[in-house]
Amino acid sequence: MPDQITMKELIHLVQAQAKIIVRLEAKIDKLEEELEKYKTRKDSTNSSIPPSRDENRIPRTSSLRQKSDRKVGGQPGHEGKTLKMSEAPDEIIEHRACFCTECGKDLNNQPFEIFGKRQVIDIPTIKQVVTEHRVYRCKCTCGKVVESEFPVGIDSPVSYGRNIESLVGYLNVRQYLPFKRLQELLHDLMGANISEGGLHRLLNRLAAKGADAYELIRKSVVNSSVIGADETGMKVNGMKHWFWTWQNNHATYIAASTNRGSATINKHVSDISKEATIVHDCWKAHFQTQVDRHQTCTSHLEREAVYFEKRYKTPWPGSFRKMLIQAEKLKKKFTLDDYSSPNQARDELEKELDALLEIPLNPKHKELVTFQKRIARYRDHIFTFLYHHDVPPDNNGSERAIRNVKVKQKISGQFKIFEAAENFAILRSIIDTAIKNGQNVFLALNTIADYKTN
Repeated sequence: MPDQITMKELIHLVQAQAKIIVRLEAKIDKLEEELEKYKTRKDSTNSSIPPSRDENRIPRTSSLRQKSDRKVGGQPGHEGKTLKMSEAPDEIIEHRACFCTECGKDLNNQPFEIFGKRQVIDIPTIKQVVTEHRVYRCKCTCGKVVESEFPVGIDSPVSYGRNIESLVGYLNVRQYLPFKRLQELLHDLMGANISEGGLHRLLNRLAAKGADAYELIRKSVVNSSVIGADETGMKVNGMKHWFWTWQNNHATYIAASTNRGSATINKHVSDISKEATIVHDCWKAHFQTQVDRHQTCTSHLEREAVYFEKRYKTPWPGSFRKMLIQAEKLKKKFTLDDYSSPNQARDELEKELDALLEIPLNPKHKELVTFQKRIARYRDHIFTFLYHHDVPPDNNGSERAIRNVKVKQKISGQFKIFEAAENFAILRSIIDTAIKNGQNVFLALNTIADYKTN
């Protein structure tokens, strides 16, 4: 007969099992949390994650855009566009009948009148043009040998001119053509055989000429009253680097950097206007920028709220998102006087925000709790746009300004050297600023290419 278990041994066994149960319950809770997180994953529709990182590239299903009452397609009053005839054609070809199709008589001496015309728009055959510069010397009667000089910019025996230089910048930086395709286009279109090293040198030269314009753009941005800021990752020879942007309605400044911290801010915008409002996505480094006010991007906050709604099935994130939407609608109704005058609707939103921050959340909803704490920490920067008419509620302008970096890398791949990333930042700043001001991008680059450096 087996030995009988003593009471002491039984108590010890129960205590040991109790500890195991506690450990297993904790493990189950953790696994359930991870499983729930897996069921509701973050993607571009419910967070600030870019579409390129969406698993299996799931189609967008949660757009923040609100439905409108307008029908699809052209709206009433929309003026259609069609090809228009030029009043001053470059070439006119006359088509006259030589003889009568009825009797066969010669018509060359008969008077003609125009009864119709049609125009064909085309471009001439593109080919490279070689211009040779020659310098001479002669001996003066006084005995002095006088030599002429080459024009400024003609520094080597053979070089490419400003049109090819600006075209390479336009196709590579604006149209994102990778070097192989760019070489093919230049060869097939105009018979120019430019090596990869030659393309690098042309971009280096164009970026160097654009340095002064780049600095003017930077000063225009840092001295403005409202500045949007954003940053995104990029690869340089396999290593993680960053592109930053600071922009306003008229200028876009982009900078390449090795870090995502305040060191980049101190390097590029340390002289930023202290009276400015900076609009950003709540990245902590931006709060270290020494400006008067901040505005956190409501679009980012709304997308996060969508994620929390799906994951935790709790009303708090939905209420928070609806509050932001109401605030955005209120701004559209505001007049200039409403920003500086007492406003009951705005006061109600302020009270609603404070009430939401006081609501206790389920401790198991860890990400949502963290989100609520972040909102509480930056509470004063949620409704800045309701007190200043020129401050937008979102940071969409900066996201558009930095998105071109991702498009560039999708098409052309990573940058091989950091200098190439810096060149892209300079030229893209010039291009985006030209676009914002309604300027012809190629002509803007052509003007830069014509700039005489010392």
